[in-house]
Amino acid sequence: MTDPALLASRDTTTSGDESTTALALAARDGDPDAVERFVRALHRDVVRYVAHLSADPQAADDLTQDTFLRALGSLHRFEGRCSARTWLLSIARRAVIDSLRHTAARPRLSDVRDWRLAVEHAQPRGLPGFDDGVALLDLLAALPDERREAFTLTQLLGLPYAEAAAVSDCPVGTVRSRVARARVTLMGLLAEAEEHRPEPAGREHAGGAPAALAA
Repeated sequence: MTDPALLASRDTTTSGDESTTALALAARDGDPDAVERFVRALHRDVVRYVAHLSADPQAADDLTQDTFLRALGSLHRFEGRCSARTWLLSIARRAVIDSLRHTAARPRLSDVRDWRLAVEHAQPRGLPGFDDGVALLDLLAALPDERREAFTLTQLLGLPYAEAAAVSDCPVGTVRSRVARARVTLMGLLAEAEEHRPEPAGREHAGGAPAALAA
């Protein structure tokens, strides 16, 4: 059964994509106000995406800045054939890949605790089943990179599977498979976390998977 909340979220995403695409086209045509509004509209999505994809949220600000510099430098080539968000996240993905290649020979300086603290600002709030200590980000950190990316794009950022495939440069079926496998893994981890969490005194525990994990 389809979750009405997810349908509403997708409708909002579609409307938002149309708006940001219009802003990108206006910015391309020389509207300075549209440039600022375009960056502001998509800044949070880029930060969340590069944080999850790079697994180094301490570098998220730099990667986000690099993404927008690249995007604004090539905005004259944007024709609106895909949504501006899909186009921008594709650029973000390349920025992350270039950064990873550049730093591949260098040791990682941040440990897991630092990673969790730095990325906390990107965590969605108010998801049922993720109250008081079961952090979605902790669960996502356990996923292989390509599954975490697919899940983040489709379930957290709300991209349609076809657009997530375009961003990830892989077939739609591959994205669907990665999301399905990510969901199974996350549900298992969530169930394990719920099993070991003490019951609050004086009330029954109302567990449940977040909408992003619902089949």
